[in-house]
Amino acid sequence: MSMASEDRHLLTLTVNGQPVERAVAAHWTLLEFLREGLGLTGTNLACDTGDCGACTVLMDGEPVTACLMLALDAEGRDVMTIEGLARGDELHPVQRGFLLEGGAQCGFCTPGMIVAAVGLLRANPDPTEAEIRAGLEGNLCRCTGYTKIIRAVQTAARLAAASAAQPPEGRR
Repeated sequence: MSMASEDRHLLTLTVNGQPVERAVAAHWTLLEFLREGLGLTGTNLACDTGDCGACTVLMDGEPVTACLMLALDAEGRDVMTIEGLARGDELHPVQRGFLLEGGAQCGFCTPGMIVAAVGLLRANPDPTEAEIRAGLEGNLCRCTGYTKIIRAVQTAARLAAASAAQPPEGRR
């Protein structure tokens, strides 16, 4: 059955800081909506069972697995994907940390890992290694031994703290 003939419902939410209003099929997951409905393909589909974390997005600032959530359950919510983290050419501190520490190999898990790390650092700006491991435990990487990923999050925490300590432009 094509999407045109399916029962569709209006969904209104905020995605990456922008208001979005679209008709979606009732059975679509948030992941399908982001990828197919909005063309935001940085959020990856892998296990489709919520076990790997490749589809992690932030919903109202909290990490969620988009493959397990119906799109319509995001009504009125604020969703942030990997595409919404950078500000123009300026990478988010977690993205910079992954780049500086070589926190990605094949890169497939990286968007979900980065988004989960952003959620972790929002809740705990100075996590211990054990807290980082616990905060990322729902995100699997099949290429690394996680050492560089842990270092990337530690570096991101330092970058974010240093950035927060800097006065805004024009106030120095």
